[in-house]
Amino acid sequence: MQTTNTILMVRPFFFRRNEETAVNNFFQAENERTDRLSDLAVAEFDNFVKILKAAAIKVFVVQDPGKLDTPDSIFPNNVISFHTNKAILYPMFALNRRNERLLNYLGKLDQSGIHFETIQDYTAYENANKFLEGTGSIVLDRVHKIAYCSLSERANEELFHIFCKDQGLKPVVFHATQTVNGTFFPIYHTNVMMAVGTNFSVICLDSIRNAEERNLVRSTLQSTGKEIIEISEEQMNHFAGNILEVKNVEGDPIICMSSQAFDSFSDDQIELLEVHAKLLHAPLFSIEKYGGGSARCMIAEVFH
Repeated sequence: MQTTNTILMVRPFFFRRNEETAVNNFFQAENERTDRLSDLAVAEFDNFVKILKAAAIKVFVVQDPGKLDTPDSIFPNNVISFHTNKAILYPMFALNRRNERLLNYLGKLDQSGIHFETIQDYTAYENANKFLEGTGSIVLDRVHKIAYCSLSERANEELFHIFCKDQGLKPVVFHATQTVNGTFFPIYHTNVMMAVGTNFSVICLDSIRNAEERNLVRSTLQSTGKEIIEISEEQMNHFAGNILEVKNVEGDPIICMSSQAFDSFSDDQIELLEVHAKLLHAPLFSIEKYGGGSARCMIAEVFH
């Protein structure tokens, strides 16, 4: 299945702009009023969880206890992913993000009767400075067993191929960049510029500057029957690519996104998306501005 009705999220303790990730995440702004920022992020998080639960999506919330320096704990999908009978741990670029592995993700799920027989751990690759940040760096087409990856400092090509071989996935590798002060820089995570749903893909194809790579991604999506909904780089900068299809307990498809992302879509794009699922959005402005991630980054899908 491409989607699940069960997700895990982490309620932050001390959210801030992470200076260790800002070196290659150009979506992050400088902190303003740090004393209030964490409170704003927690309020946005709680409201988002409330909206998700009201839509009949199962949400497990792990509370960050604040014992370690974990400014990005609100983005668990980079650190761990859940698959039928398997949990996977990923090597992280930032030193302080490695602290997030000490949060009790598996224990929280275990308390609710969700167990994983196998834990596959790629974190030893950190010793070789090779990183692959979960379903941030990797966008999965689970049904067709395809993994899409835009290479960056957070997505090592050699490790991505090892991951795909281990998981029985076809790798699709490319380079996506964003414009920063007139210069192209790698987009730090693939899931900022593309999302794959059951029957659609939202993608900023313009960010793939190489025509051969762009055609490869487009043709692969088309070969799996996905309706391609293209977004501009400006829309990508408003997190229109950082969306996720889930389903509720009745099996109805729902596309989760931030209010900023929703507002950036045109009426025609909204109409196309609504063919595939109900749209759900919540204001996440502080999290997006200072964390450099959005709705999809906040959700770790639980397949069990």
